[in-house]
Parts: sequence; C-alpha cells; structure tokens
Amino acid sequence: MATRTRRSQRRTEALSRERIVEAAIELLDAAGESGLTFRALTERLATGPGAIYWHVANKGELLGAATDAVVAAALAAGHAASAGPAEAAGHAEAAGHAEAAKSPESAGSAESAEAAGPAESAESPEAIEPTKSHESAGPAEAIEAAGAAGSPQDGIRAVALGLFDAIEEHPWLASQLMTQLSHSLWETVAPRIFESVGRQIRALGVPESSWFAATSALMHYILGAAGQNATNAASARTLGPEVDRARFLDAASTAWEQLDPDDYPFTRAVAGQLRGHDDREQFLAGVDLILSGITASLPAR
Repeated sequence: MATRTRRSQRRTEALSRERIVEAAIELLDAAGESGLTFRALTERLATGPGAIYWHVANKGELLGAATDAVVAAALAAGHAASAGPAEAAGHAEAAGHAEAAKSPESAGSAESAEAAGPAESAESPEAIEPTKSHESAGPAEAIEAAGAAGSPQDGIRAVALGLFDAIEEHPWLASQLMTQLSHSLWETVAPRIFESVGRQIRALGVPESSWFAATSALMHYILGAAGQNATNAASARTLGPEVDRARFLDAASTAWEQLDPDDYPFTRAVAGQLRGHDDREQFLAGVDLILSGITASLPAR
C-alpha cells in the first residue's frame, strides 16, 4: 500500500501545474527561451504532452507563468529580508505557493492514479483531477508585514534587490518582464511589482496624486537598471574565461581616461570610479537618489 501511495504522489507531482512551471524555469535557466519547448518539457518531466496541455495551453502562457513565479518568489524574498525572522518564515512559505495558488493542481487519489495505468495517467486529461488551489498568504500580507518591520525606504530597497538578484540569476527574465509590461499590463506580474513598491510609497506619506508617478519612476529604474546589469553579465560571459570583470572595467576606464579632454571632460573625471565599482552598490545608490527626490518633495508635516 505504501508503494502504491508513493507512486501516486510522484505522478501527481509530475503532472501538477506547479511542477510544470518549475521544470520550465529550469529549462529557461539552462538554455534560454529557445530551449523551452514542449518536447524538452515532456522529456524532463517524463510524461506525455497531453498532461502538460491540460495545465498550460501554449508556450506563451507557460512563459508568463514562469515569469510570475520567479517574480513572486523574488518579491517574497525581498519582503522577508526587510522583515523579522518570524515574518520571514511566512514569506518563504507564501513564495513557495505563489504559482500553485493561481491554478488548480492535478491531484487525484492514490487508488485512481494507480488504476489508470502509466500511459493513461500521463496522457489523458480525464485521469487528472484538478483540486482546490493552495491557500497562500498572498502579496498583500507579505507587504504589510515587511512594512511593519522596517521603514518604507528599507522595504523599497529590499524589493529592488530581490528583483535585481532574480534578474541576474535568471538571464531570460529581463526580456520577459519587458514583454509583459509592454503587452500584458493586466496580467499578474505588473500588479505584483507595482503593489510591492506602491504600498511603500504610500507609507512614506506621498500624496495620492503623486502615487502613480513616484511608483512608476522607481519601477522603471529598478527593472531597467537590473535588466542592464543582467545584459552586462551575459555579455561578459561571451568574452571568455580569460577576460574577467575587473580586467574588462580596467580596460574601459583606461579608454575613458584617454578621451579628448576638451570633448569629454566629465567622462574623464569619473573614469576612475568606473574601475572596480560594485554593481549592487551602484544600483542601490540609484534607488536612494530617487527616494531622496521623492521624500524631498513631500509636504511639510
């Protein structure tokens, strides 16, 4: 009986939407968007295409789900970083269920999975019984807890770094975020990020008439700078192992220092700062500059 239950659990995991999205993220990380095919996905999951199509209709939907899952985890990690230990545990659990909370999982009893047989269980939609989605704390509770544990500025920095690290870790994410923000503002990714930043803007005391402008400015900077950093990292990998980051920046700094002093006085002056700068520190410095401008414009209390 224990063996039958374990087999059923393995089938349920392989056929769930959450597991499909996890496998899609693994393929995207390894080979980029071109490497994400339904054939590669079926091979990785050791299942049939019918089981996958039961949960996701096409590659576009799968890319959207993968993007949303990574962003949800990044935001939860950011909120956890600015919260206390007790809150952090709750955020981690919420991130784990972020994608599962959106869609039904394939689940079914041990007896029905065993009776279906391997081929029918893997291929037939009728063998997959959707169940209720996981209950999740959701972004609202995570954001509120993080805001209570630290200042709004700390919350924004944590969200910014969470997205920065996620985009660097998943090179395909930057282009998918740009695609979703350009073509699918009504999907969950844009509201997730906007809500995470916007609640902190509201907590700063920014007038409601300026909420959209202030949040948009931060959101565009965070995603743009993080995306550029990911592009720089990807370009550096193509230069070969003999050209590391320090050597590349040193060469660029030297080239700046040799520019014509009449045409490029400012660029020559900051050339030394380019050499050996820390990308994360520079990124956070940009966030702080925007925050300084926002707080400076607040009405006197």
